[in-house]
Amino acid sequence: MAKLYPYFYSKDAKRQAEFYVNALGGEILSRMTYGQAPGTEESMKDKIIHMAFTAAGVNFFIADSMHGPSGYGEGMDLTLEFATEEEARLAFANLSEGGRVIMALEKQFWGTLFGRLEDPFGVKWQVTTSA
Repeated sequence: MAKLYPYFYSKDAKRQAEFYVNALGGEILSRMTYGQAPGTEESMKDKIIHMAFTAAGVNFFIADSMHGPSGYGEGMDLTLEFATEEEARLAFANLSEGGRVIMALEKQFWGTLFGRLEDPFGVKWQVTTSA
C-alpha cells in the first residue's frame, strides 16, 4: 500500500503553505531551506527546499520552484471531501478567496454538494460532501 502526498512547486512556498493552513486548518510540520544545503548561493538561502504541512487533515509537501515556472497541469484537480455542508462551504469560500470559482458549490443531482475553483496560486480544487 502506498501513501499519496500532493507536492507543490511554488513561486512562494511559504506564502502558499500558509494560505492552505489558514484556509483549511492545519499546521506547518517541518521546513528546510536551501541555506541548509552546502554550497547554496546567498540569494537562495531563504528559499524553501522542502516543507511538510497539513491542511484539512491531509499531508502536503511544497518547495520553491528553482528551475522554471511552477505551472500546474490542466488535467488534474485536487478533491477535498467533507463530512458536513458547513465544512465544505467554509473550505470552498476560503480556498477561492483571491482565486476564481469555476463551478459554484451547489447541491448536485447525485445528492452531494460539489463545486470547483482555482485558488490564487493556480491550483484547481473540487470540494464536495460525502454521499
